[in-house]
Amino acid sequence: MDRRYEKEGEKGERVRAKGKPLTAIPLSPFPFSPKIFMSVATRSNDIHPTAVISPRAHIGTGCYVGPFSIVGDDVELKDGVRLESHVVIDGRTVIGEDTRVFPFVSIGLPAQDLKYKGEHSETRLGRRNLIREFVTIHRGTAGGGMLTQIGDDCLLMAQAHVAHDCILGDGVIMANAATLAGHVTIENNANVGAYSGVHQFCRVGREAYIGGYSVVVKDALPFALTVGNHARCYGLNTTGMKRRGYSKEAIKSLHRAFHILLSSKLNTSQALERIGEELRHSAEVDSLVEFIQTSSRGVVK
Repeated sequence: MDRRYEKEGEKGERVRAKGKPLTAIPLSPFPFSPKIFMSVATRSNDIHPTAVISPRAHIGTGCYVGPFSIVGDDVELKDGVRLESHVVIDGRTVIGEDTRVFPFVSIGLPAQDLKYKGEHSETRLGRRNLIREFVTIHRGTAGGGMLTQIGDDCLLMAQAHVAHDCILGDGVIMANAATLAGHVTIENNANVGAYSGVHQFCRVGREAYIGGYSVVVKDALPFALTVGNHARCYGLNTTGMKRRGYSKEAIKSLHRAFHILLSSKLNTSQALERIGEELRHSAEVDSLVEFIQTSSRGVVK
């Protein structure tokens, strides 16, 4: 071999032909130096020297990007976003204001779906979310609206997983290792317990509480306690309703509605008819009835 030319070493560095090594050049997922980008970053941002940020990414003011984090081409970080160490954000992804992302989180990476063919789908997170360690949130697909979306003020605890095309409302809590399959909808202020799994295309209603280690294969009713493998509904989430400041009248009406639905020995259609006759002036009961009537998978009872 002609030793006048440089060659690549085993660890990716270039080695001069006569045995004198050149300065090591670390491999990067982007064909540019992060130092070049950082030289034009605004002073109001704090970007660690080891972070790799595409020059095409949009970084708001007051952001922090920690050690060894990677921000891809089509990512937008709104003002005040904080990425701790070893965070990976990729794809067409928007992270809302004042959201904090903890170490080893990945957001916006390709869906774990064999039907996904690389389409330019999106991932959107709202404001003031807390995304804890090792959480994974995957981008949408053509089969599900091209969007995975999380609302405002959500807490996703360590190791939670949000699959492609999931839609989460505001104030949602997912405890440790809670898992959502594709196309799941979680409505406002719902709580999914630790190590629980929600089947694809299911819905979890607003203010619902899914107990730990549950397996949900149908729609989980709003305002309800749903627990078990397979999950069953155990009536109104009274504690949650009181904490959220619902009136005594609303809680009483929902108690009656759940009694008719779960304990009256009526089928679902008959129970809804009875509820409509007895409880005509409760917005919360109307919301419960609408949720059941629009279910395509059936509801957990």
